Amino acid sequence: MSKLRVTFLGLGIMGSNMARRLQEAGFPLTVYNRNREKAAPFAAGGATLADSPRLAAAEADVIISMVSDDHAARAVWLGKDGALAGAKAGAVVIECSTVTVGWVRELAAAAAARKCEFLDAPVTGSRMQAEAGELNFLVGGSAATLDQVRPALAPMSRSATLLGPVGSGSQFKLINNFICAVQIASLAEALAMVEQSGLDRARVMEVLLTGAMASPLVKTVAARMTTPDFTPNFPLRLMAKDVGYAIEEGRRLSVDLVTGTAAQKVFQSAIGAGHGDKDMAAVIEPLRKR
Repeated sequence: MSKLRVTFLGLGIMGSNMARRLQEAGFPLTVYNRNREKAAPFAAGGATLADSPRLAAAEADVIISMVSDDHAARAVWLGKDGALAGAKAGAVVIECSTVTVGWVRELAAAAAARKCEFLDAPVTGSRMQAEAGELNFLVGGSAATLDQVRPALAPMSRSATLLGPVGSGSQFKLINNFICAVQIASLAEALAMVEQSGLDRARVMEVLLTGAMASPLVKTVAARMTTPDFTPNFPLRLMAKDVGYAIEEGRRLSVDLVTGTAAQKVFQSAIGAGHGDKDMAAVIEPLRKR
């Protein structure tokens, strides 16, 4: 059987690695990125470079977006040069970005108006998982549509889990990242306390990271905080954005995310200190006494 023709919109830290996995798996690939320089390396592997999302989408069976936020997603999907304007009837539109549930539902309606199928499918995992093809897709939409595109998702992932109707994937992704942000912010404050207390940091961290609180995320981020290594795997500013979206969604559901609001304050402080484009582990830096 011929492989699905895939268009990929957005070639940042995550998107570039996801698109590379598709290219290496032999899918006919078209890419678009606002900064064309980031798209250029894909041409060497045979991908088509498009000058607009609309042109990128024209022949695609599957159109995937992985961009930073609602604003960026609107820019690639909507308008006269947006991907939906060029999408053919029957194409599957997949929003993998971490965005608001409201935007996902708006996009789903716009896709339906173009006679396209739609999935919201944000991912868990960061740069390393994207490089290795070990992301987990959190999917909202129909089972039949998911089954249709599983061959294209497979090179990028270890799983693709259907969570419910459109919006379910994005809703759970915000909950997931809210929990992650709270863990990271509390770890940063705890490690700052350790460093300022005179305790032996190495011994304390050995105990902490073999105890009940040592989730895989905490272990990974603790290593980056103590090295320190703030090479961006997941930029701090994007985690702050995700927490903000989660707080908004919580309000819509009449749930006040008190711990989320506290975590967002810690992240915003780090952004204000100039660490927004560094890895999320850099949230500890303003807490450290020099």
